[in-house]
Amino acid sequence: MTAPPVSLDALPGLPRDDAGPVFSAPWEAAAFAMALSLHERGVFTWAEWAAQLADAIRDAQAQGDPDHGDTYYVHWLTALEQIATAKGCLTRDALVERKNAWDIAARRTPHGRPIELD
Repeated sequence: MTAPPVSLDALPGLPRDDAGPVFSAPWEAAAFAMALSLHERGVFTWAEWAAQLADAIRDAQAQGDPDHGDTYYVHWLTALEQIATAKGCLTRDALVERKNAWDIAARRTPHGRPIELD
């Protein structure tokens, strides 16, 4: 099953070039790829994903996100974390532990160098 088509006109802030959408940072592409991989493995359906992403966007807007399109992949990552946790792919504690490890690694990595986790 493939993802339902989305009109690019509905996402005016989504970075794109002549070939279509592009990502503004490598982590956005990684989050996108992880969601596709989990779907392909049967962890969730597209309907479940769409509902989770819609909830993440709605919650962010309720907290004051003006939704100019520049935070779309932040919402994508939030939805990915939430659905992966809900589906038992990881625990909340493991997610917090990984975020903390990433933060420590990022702080000790010189600017412009790849961040490496131990």
